[in-house]
Amino acid sequence: MADTERPMYELEYPAPEMSGSRDSSVTMIVALQGFADAGHAVEAAADHLLAALDNRLVASFNNDELLDYRSRRPSVTMHDAHVSRVESLELGLRVVRDTEGRPFLLLSGPEPDMRWEAFSQAVTDLAEKFGVDKTICLYSAPMSVPHTRPLVVTAHGNFPAIKEKHPYFDSIVHLPGSAQLNIEMELDKRGKESGGFTAMVPNYVSGSLYPAATLNLLRSVEGIADLKLPLHVLERDAAKVEEQLYEQTAENSEIMTVVLLLERQYDERLAEFKSAHPGMALPGEASLPTPEELGEAFEQYLASIDDSASLSSAHEGLPSQPGGPMPGTTDPREALNSLHSEPTAEDPTSAPHNNPGEQGGSSHEDGPNREDGATGDHDAE
Repeated sequence: MADTERPMYELEYPAPEMSGSRDSSVTMIVALQGFADAGHAVEAAADHLLAALDNRLVASFNNDELLDYRSRRPSVTMHDAHVSRVESLELGLRVVRDTEGRPFLLLSGPEPDMRWEAFSQAVTDLAEKFGVDKTICLYSAPMSVPHTRPLVVTAHGNFPAIKEKHPYFDSIVHLPGSAQLNIEMELDKRGKESGGFTAMVPNYVSGSLYPAATLNLLRSVEGIADLKLPLHVLERDAAKVEEQLYEQTAENSEIMTVVLLLERQYDERLAEFKSAHPGMALPGEASLPTPEELGEAFEQYLASIDDSASLSSAHEGLPSQPGGPMPGTTDPREALNSLHSEPTAEDPTSAPHNNPGEQGGSSHEDGPNREDGATGDHDAE
C-alpha cells in the first residue's frame, strides 16, 4: 500500500550548530528558482553563497511531494549505453556562516509546483524552530532601465527597517503569486518580520547572467541582516560585464539610441522620485557620473558619425515605448537581443560554475569550499 502521509521534509541529525560569534538573532534568506529571476540573479545569489561559504544541510524537502518533474525535467547522463546519472534537484534549508562566522539560514532550490500553502507553513515552522527573527526573499525583475545607470533594488516588507535605505512602492500592486510570496504572508500571519528585495534588471539582458543584479541583492542583504558576505568575485564579474556592454552599445547605433532613450526616462523618473522623497538616495547614487562622464564612454563612436543630426532625428522619431520599432529597417529589439548571444563575463559565482549544469567548488576565490554533504549538483548560472 502506498504511503499517503509522506513527510514534507526531513531534518538532519544531529542538527548543525546554530550559535554565532555575535548576537543570537538569525536571518533566513529565501532564494528559490523559477519566479522573478531576471538575469538569473536569484539563483546565482544562492549558488554563490553555497560555493563561497561554509554550510551544512538542516532540512531537505521531499521533491515527490512538491515538484512536477515535467515542468523542470532533470538532466540524465548516459554512459556506455546505460543511464548512469540523474540530476539531483535539491530543495533544502541550510545553515550558512558568513566570513565572520555568523550563521544564517538559506532556503534554496527549485520553487515547488504544488502544495504552496503546506510548504509555506512548513518553512515558517522551521523558521520558528531555529529562532529566525527576520526573513528576506530575493527577486529580480526585467525593467525598462539602462545598464548605464546605477542598478536599483526596491524593498518591501512588514517591518520599517527594510524600507529605510531602499525605494519601495507605496501604492497597491497586483502581481502573480509565488511560493516565496506565500512564505512572506505566512510569516506575517504569525507575527514574524518578513520582506524582500527586488533587483531591477535591464530588460535587454534579463535572459543572460547579470552579475550586477546578484551583487546588489547580496549587498542589500548584508545591510539589513548585518552579515559579512564575500562579494569580491561578483564585483569583478559585474565590472567585466558592464565593460562588455559599453563596448557593444558603442559599436551599434541602434542599441545606443535605445540606451539613450532609457537613460532619459530613468533620469526623469529619478527626478520625480527625489522630489517625492527628498531624503532618500538610491544605491550607487553617490558615484553617479556627470552627463559629460557618461558621454565619454561613447565619445569614440560619436566622433565617427559623419552626420551628427542623424542620431538626434532618429531619437526624436522613437515611439513612446522603449523597444518599439524605430525609423529604418531594423527593430531595436533585435539589436538589443543580439547582446544575449555575445560572450559574457565569467559566471558571477566565478570558477566553481563552469557551465549551466555543473558547479565545481575547488577554486572559489571568495571563501572555503562547501563541506562534505553539501550538494555539488545545483544549477549554476
